[in-house]
Amino acid sequence: MKKRTYIALFFFGAALTFLLIFMKLPYYVTMPGSAQSLKPLVHVENGDRDKGTFMLTTVRMGRANVIAYLFAHIRPFYELHPVEEIKQEGESDKEYTMRQLELMEQSKEAAIVVAYRHAGKPVSYEPHGVYVMSVLPDMPAAGRLETGDRIVAIDGKPLGTSEQMVNYIRGKQAGDRVRVAFIRGRKRQETELELKPFRQHPNQVGLGVTLMTDYDVRTDPPVDVESEQIGGPSAGLMFSLEIYNQLVDEDITKGHKIAGTGTIDLDGNVGPIGGVSQKVVAADREGAEVFFAPNEHGAPTSNYREAVRTAKKIGTHMKIVPVDTFDEAVRYLRSMPET
Repeated sequence: MKKRTYIALFFFGAALTFLLIFMKLPYYVTMPGSAQSLKPLVHVENGDRDKGTFMLTTVRMGRANVIAYLFAHIRPFYELHPVEEIKQEGESDKEYTMRQLELMEQSKEAAIVVAYRHAGKPVSYEPHGVYVMSVLPDMPAAGRLETGDRIVAIDGKPLGTSEQMVNYIRGKQAGDRVRVAFIRGRKRQETELELKPFRQHPNQVGLGVTLMTDYDVRTDPPVDVESEQIGGPSAGLMFSLEIYNQLVDEDITKGHKIAGTGTIDLDGNVGPIGGVSQKVVAADREGAEVFFAPNEHGAPTSNYREAVRTAKKIGTHMKIVPVDTFDEAVRYLRSMPET
């Protein structure tokens, strides 16, 4: 009898362990990640190696199991997000990863352009292709286009940016057919698709794809920016500051440890990101003295205001600095005292 009881308890425990660890819930859990020095990732040819440090900050994220779900309710700065808040409709894990990596590529390209322009160094950029980031199910592109395909023309027209393609499609109506030329691997292919209304936006028609433009950026001196497997656009501001600091003679860090977050566009505007509280925690753990946070032009719900609240909660001495542009960040750095 005891033997049967032990066996039953063993299988019950195994089943419970399986459910707690391997059963995935319809949530993602996020938590503070790391604050990583950008010096090993940014290499401007013959660039300055300065005393101070710029750091990008990250958020750790994974699909929630039962244990992670419970932790998110009791651990500070652990947050739960429904799957639909993270991934686009019908988006696979592969498509999500591809989209995040491409967002990082676009962020790096913008950071390079901004840094070189402000340093007065030669830089040029031109569209190099429009890539498919995700494909919606039950839409014309499903089963015909794939994540990673590079669209080169629609109806024989070479459209160089995602904006041009979207505007071209907007001039069409439901039922219209378009010829899409694309490159998959090294092979050029063509398919004809009939436009359909979007389920969530019945007044708009489309192919059912998310598109992103890849730019060919050329600089003098050359620069190489390694982002490893970090995804998303939120390191744009910090990449631009590190690149700029290597291009100019001065050390704009003044010897300090500077962390921060925020997207950057080609005009040097800083945009909001997700997980700013978790990034403040990560920066504080690494001893950052300053943290740049998107100000969103003083909006009541801005990243900056959230970052200030988090800084007070954790009792950090790190200075939270609001920024709307690359120029504002540089001006603040130049106003700091030398270490």
